[in-house]
Amino acid sequence: MRSIWKGAISFGLVTIPVKLYSATEQKDVTFHQVHREDGGRIKYKRVCSIDGEEVPYSDIAKGYELATGEMVVLTDEDFADLPLTTSRRIDVLQFTPADQIDPIYFAKSYYLEPDGQGAKPYVLLRDALERSGQVAVVKVALRQRESLAALRVRDGVFVLETMLWPDEIREADFGFLEEDVDVRPQELKMAESLIETMVADFDPTEYKDAYREALQEVIEAKVAGKEVVAPEAPAEAGPAVDLMAALRASVEAAKRERQGAPAAKSPGRAAKAKAAASGPAARKAASDGADEEEKAPKKRKTRRSA
Repeated sequence: MRSIWKGAISFGLVTIPVKLYSATEQKDVTFHQVHREDGGRIKYKRVCSIDGEEVPYSDIAKGYELATGEMVVLTDEDFADLPLTTSRRIDVLQFTPADQIDPIYFAKSYYLEPDGQGAKPYVLLRDALERSGQVAVVKVALRQRESLAALRVRDGVFVLETMLWPDEIREADFGFLEEDVDVRPQELKMAESLIETMVADFDPTEYKDAYREALQEVIEAKVAGKEVVAPEAPAEAGPAVDLMAALRASVEAAKRERQGAPAAKSPGRAAKAKAAASGPAARKAASDGADEEEKAPKKRKTRRSA
């Protein structure tokens, strides 16, 4: 990792010099825009909409458009004069329980490393914060923008979580919140049972980005000139008509999975559970379809590399 910012944590009369690093990175497969016919890279020119001339980066400024359509041009000097009081400082404003901060406020995570002679006060504040069970609410200026942030400890290192301002969080204003939706006690109890059946300790290593892996395989196959084989997508279940039947089937399936029973052993039962939520006619059709599915071999779609 490479440091992207240097500053100091300001905690009362204590100053802790630190270096800041991005704590996360995107693992997306990156692409270029190219000409479909020959693969040539697509290039864009920065052209002024008024005179049609190409504009070099050195002549480009930031513009704020008014409601009238007029443009207010801001220069680097304008931004330099802004009063960023927390510039190069992480000012601790208060300490608060972590569960009082809704995760919706978190924007981006950064690691903080002690710089120079800052190791001892860094460790002191880290240990005190861990023992208190609190997080620090701070202000910091990054990339010419002041942000609210939370300072917490993870694996012995300070993590700075930049936060959105309250007026940047949209209100969840949806019509169904005003409706009187009737939920029966039996349905609620069954839903709670499903939750209890699926409770487990969170281990992020158990999950993977299947889409990115499949996309990488497609690219590698194209490079090798091989045939690209795409597996059939699993059928998506529609909204359940009989909620209790769907919940009960879900609980049974979750229990079987916990006990190590492969889901593929009982496709007929799953199909019949869906049918129970759709009426007698659909139940018979689903049962027949499930029996045929057990007998018929699985097919895979194929497409050839371009």
